[in-house]
Amino acid sequence: MRVNRAWLGLAVLTLPTLLVAMDMTALLLALPQLSADLGASSVQQLWITDGYGFTVAALVITMGTLGDRIGRRRLLMIGAAGFLVLSVVAAFSVSPLMLIVVRALLGVAGASLTPSTLALITDLFRDERRRGRAIAIWATCQFTGGALGPVLAGLLLQHFWWGSVFLVAVPAMAVLLLAGPFLLPERRSDQAGRLDPVSVGLSLVAVLAVIYGIKQLTVEGAQAGPAVALVAGAAVGAVFVRRQLRLEAPLLDLSLFRNRPFTAVLVALVLAGVSMAGTGLMVTQYLQGVLGHSPVAAAVLFAPMGLGTAAGTMFAPALARWMDRTTAIAAGLACSALGALLLAAVGGAGSLPLVMTGITVLALGTGPLFALGTGLVVGSVPPHRAGSAASMSETGNYLGGSLGLGLLGALGAVVYGSRMNGTSSSLTESLTESLPGSLPGSPTSELPRPLADSVSDSLAGAIAAAGHLPAGQAAELLHAARAAFTTSLHVTGLVAAALFAGLALLVHLMRPAAPVRVPTSEPAVTAGR
Repeated sequence: MRVNRAWLGLAVLTLPTLLVAMDMTALLLALPQLSADLGASSVQQLWITDGYGFTVAALVITMGTLGDRIGRRRLLMIGAAGFLVLSVVAAFSVSPLMLIVVRALLGVAGASLTPSTLALITDLFRDERRRGRAIAIWATCQFTGGALGPVLAGLLLQHFWWGSVFLVAVPAMAVLLLAGPFLLPERRSDQAGRLDPVSVGLSLVAVLAVIYGIKQLTVEGAQAGPAVALVAGAAVGAVFVRRQLRLEAPLLDLSLFRNRPFTAVLVALVLAGVSMAGTGLMVTQYLQGVLGHSPVAAAVLFAPMGLGTAAGTMFAPALARWMDRTTAIAAGLACSALGALLLAAVGGAGSLPLVMTGITVLALGTGPLFALGTGLVVGSVPPHRAGSAASMSETGNYLGGSLGLGLLGALGAVVYGSRMNGTSSSLTESLTESLPGSLPGSPTSELPRPLADSVSDSLAGAIAAAGHLPAGQAAELLHAARAAFTTSLHVTGLVAAALFAGLALLVHLMRPAAPVRVPTSEPAVTAGR
């Protein structure tokens, strides 16, 4: 009966896990409709999509420690109630500014949900094997939600208005609020320490500035504002680290990094996020721009990446029965490297099966990292610090995703631009001569130049410019642009493969130094084993 209650509690905890992940991705397909309805500008659209993720990433560390202090179930209930109410408000927003503010507040509620659910799993499942299975299910729901978000949004938008994307959260949060007090235990501890307001402010500024800088550099290119934000965020982060080393009860316990497997897993979480986000960005553009699929079809074709990760996390506990955790994680990362190499071989008419195989194999290999690695991170700390450890794991995921979009996205753009500059200069000149208003003295003589320049900026720009050319030149331009983008996908795949292979080696080398049996009174070393 006790075990049944624990599994019922886990079922309740999967609801916010699914919803937070879905809310990250579901809005992408609804953005065109809501932008037209609300009259949102391009800048406002950026904040509508990014405001939620920014707030979650910035506050997840604080919320993890706050849950340890005031009670994880209490914080979860507060976050669920806020998420329910704010989802209704978001669905009926009447202006872009209103939706931006509500999305940011939804991020606050989402930040309180994620570390609380993972920390409560450690309270529900004391047995290490059952806790490992529970964390695998939790991670599966997280990645399934991210994969199904765009698909569900596409289905809803065919029958309802854009606000229906937000209303999906209402029944799930209602179930959590009704069942949570009966199925979930409460845990709080005075040993968690009091929240340090200065540390909270420093962490908020550092994470927000760094992620904002990375994302804006990806969108705008080399601009002074995002670069300053990135440098300022790094500087504030350094101040934050120094303060944590001096406090008796820090917001973030940096002494945990003395645990070799703990450190290796956190580094792997960040860099695996870089590889997955970067390859995901390139693959979705390849499906639409090169293979010509619609956004909805591309979302369905891309779903195997999230579902593959989910399947890998479910298989991870069984894999851990055949080998120790670090070996399983390293083997999975080596598998991901193979999947990334498949993306480097994409090309030709039959490339779709190879793309889908590559992203599926890549995603499957990350499953042991997200399931067993997350369990290792949470199990490496005393029970009263589980929320803080969970927040470190989630921060690594968010930071890795942002870095992947920024760094590998920029790398892909550089490769594409260099290929287009070297192979299509004559096409851009033809474009300038062919567009209306290109004659000297014409009142629209400045129109062709931005379009011509966009050919080398992005694949989307080349596709738009091709619409202004005669059929023969348009076909030649599209062939050159698609070939250049395929090359950028190859380079991104090779870089991701190198990262995954390096992480596999790192995790293997930083495994526990002496595989000796230890007393159960030392949970940190046992978790590392």
